[in-house]
Amino acid sequence: QKKQRNIPFICSQKVHTFVLLLLFVYLDELVLIHQRQLKSNLKRKYQCVFEGIAKHGDSTLLNNIYTDLYITLGGSEQVNTEHEVRQIEVAFRRHESQEIQVECTNLFEAPEQDKEIRTVLTKGVAGIGKSVSVQKFVVDWAEEKENQDISFEEENQSLMSLVSQFFPETKGLNLTRRNQFKVLFILDGLDECRLPLNFEGNETWRDVSSPASLDVLLTNLIKGNLLPSALIWITTRPAAASKIPPDCIDRLTEIRGFNDAQKEEYFRKRFTDQNQANKIVDLVKQSKSLFIMCYIPVFCWISATVLQSILEIKRKNYMKNAKIVDAVNAEDTPKTLTQMYTHFLRFQIQQSRRKYDVSWDKDTILSLGKLAFQQLERNNLIFYDTDLEACGIDVSKASVYSGMCTQIFKEDTGIILGTMYCFVHLSIQEFIAALYAHLFLDINNQMDKALESDSGHLDLFLRFLLGLSLESSRPLLRGLLTQQDSNDQSYKEIVQYIKQKLDSNLSPERSINLFHCLNELNDQTLVKEIQSQLNKGSLSSSDLSPAQWSAVAFVLLTSEEELEDCSALAPVLVSDSNLKELNMNNNNLQDSGVKKLCIGLKSINCKLEILRYVVRPQTKSVICFTYYLPDVLI
Repeated sequence: QKKQRNIPFICSQKVHTFVLLLLFVYLDELVLIHQRQLKSNLKRKYQCVFEGIAKHGDSTLLNNIYTDLYITLGGSEQVNTEHEVRQIEVAFRRHESQEIQVECTNLFEAPEQDKEIRTVLTKGVAGIGKSVSVQKFVVDWAEEKENQDISFEEENQSLMSLVSQFFPETKGLNLTRRNQFKVLFILDGLDECRLPLNFEGNETWRDVSSPASLDVLLTNLIKGNLLPSALIWITTRPAAASKIPPDCIDRLTEIRGFNDAQKEEYFRKRFTDQNQANKIVDLVKQSKSLFIMCYIPVFCWISATVLQSILEIKRKNYMKNAKIVDAVNAEDTPKTLTQMYTHFLRFQIQQSRRKYDVSWDKDTILSLGKLAFQQLERNNLIFYDTDLEACGIDVSKASVYSGMCTQIFKEDTGIILGTMYCFVHLSIQEFIAALYAHLFLDINNQMDKALESDSGHLDLFLRFLLGLSLESSRPLLRGLLTQQDSNDQSYKEIVQYIKQKLDSNLSPERSINLFHCLNELNDQTLVKEIQSQLNKGSLSSSDLSPAQWSAVAFVLLTSEEELEDCSALAPVLVSDSNLKELNMNNNNLQDSGVKKLCIGLKSINCKLEILRYVVRPQTKSVICFTYYLPDVLI
């Protein structure tokens, strides 16, 4: 008969803190005491999420509002040259049937024929739910709902002293006793770690009691030299995933955020009043760009905060006039990302005034804007005292920023580097940076800089910057901006400059983002022109300018039509088309799809020179291509 196995747990909010779970194989009385104490402390620490001003805001039980996330096995292998928001928009179009889904609670469960899963790497863009997934994992373990076979998280120190330093409950326990403990380390936020992670250069370290640098301890823990029987779960944004050698990872997963059904579930859990929840879901769905962005849980929260506030203001106004209303005037609600984030900033400032009777004056906003802008240019999400001082922020008063408005700016304390600061989400940093640039910098120059970025890390910043230039944005920013603050570049000049750029030699990713910028500016002229020609069937490829070609791509990418159909694609290859390059990545073609494509590829009219297709391990597409098209493949 199997002995009962229970797992203690150590957890971290980010990689500068550890989360550790200890799985007890054999429980004696002393171990049970340690386990109960650790579970109690972790439950108390992680069971609530805070929404509001600092930790004086409204706390909500995580279990009451938690919505399952869409997590898949594997991840995109290509190098991303797009902003994370564009990655979400691409994922939005991907069929769920092409993905292998995995539950967060089953990350370490492997099919019987596979080897044991020791190290799991989970990727996901900023705000997609990595840390909340960790928090839910910890709470479920502490409440004995899941993973009860897991137990217990720059000076040189030993791994044992590091663990006991942050988790005093583990003192006196020998974690190397394999017959008694199985340990799970959770390293949440690898992308925020400023250690070099020198996997090749660091010396091999196997003694858990001997002191070494934190980098040596971390790399040897991940490689399996330290505590080889321990389980490890690492979360990171996609760009940092390559820091870990592939041979150190047994399973790669990716959090895709919410699918459409989960988006609605989030709003219905967020509001006890289901009529209000239904209204908010309807409002979000009215804007395609906003509904797509709700793949990101943080954006769902921002949207819920803004729309709930708007509904409440409308309700009070109607009550004053002794009227009853069942509908919301859609014209008064945000339609673009810029409008949504502008409403959000205003709401947070109003909250700080009501709760603390302290105003965020313009200098406060501009100091944060300068910080946000300078760090965004350097692609930094984490800041330190010196960064704040360089922007004229008094470090001794820095907590006032986070204390007045937690949703905008927060403060944390790391293991080695001391106090660190960050905006609650990258998109909030991008918006406040755009507000600063709107007030003080030339828009065309900023557009040029954003278009020169190979990674696209300034794409969303550019959308916000151009959206703020609209005259209709001014009333929302009243109180932050004075008349002389307004940027004097006209709407027409900005639109004309964008169209000039679209006719230049831009990458496809930057061109598509410029159409999103035009959407923020409410300019649909190019798109409507192309849509009209498509509807009439009068579109001629020989007459299209680069800007019009980009418009065609944008129309297709934002279309709700079914585009992933090999039956429709094959005739294009057969026709007298100038198509020379075809990217079929992120498609699960199957045997039938390959057959249809090969019909077109064999045609004498086919001018295709490059076919890109990343083969998924679970498919047989290469075999199919070789079978049906042996004379064409090289």
